[in-house]
Amino acid sequence: MEIKKILWPTDLSGNAGKAQGAVDSLAEKYQAEVHVLYVMEDPAIHEPWYGDFDREHIEKIQAWEREQAKKRLDEVCDKALKGCSALFKEIALGDPAEEILKVIERENVDLVVMTARGRTGSFPFGSVTEKVVKNASIPVLTIPIAGPA
Repeated sequence: MEIKKILWPTDLSGNAGKAQGAVDSLAEKYQAEVHVLYVMEDPAIHEPWYGDFDREHIEKIQAWEREQAKKRLDEVCDKALKGCSALFKEIALGDPAEEILKVIERENVDLVVMTARGRTGSFPFGSVTEKVVKNASIPVLTIPIAGPA
């Protein structure tokens, strides 16, 4: 198997960060590109809790999250992934599993490296990871997380 492009989807949680060592090691070993993906969920797709949000309010929330995610991605990538021959950062909006699968196809990724679960959930395998593993057309390396999320 030839590995030229690795996708590391992250929700920027401590759990997701536990895949960083594997990503760095594989990227260095194979001199592979690393695509780091953060997916913002669109609050507009959820049922309104106490009435509808206006579009301006949603856009302010998304702008703030995008800015925070960009800062965190820059920190993670600048400090950690130094063995990469090429590094690409992307922030997407939508369902995390669907966006991961889109990037796999669009970028012709060879391998996905992600933790078994991200920031939420008490089960050993997260729902996003499960959807990606079940639907990806390429190998998905899942890094186990010991203990509570």
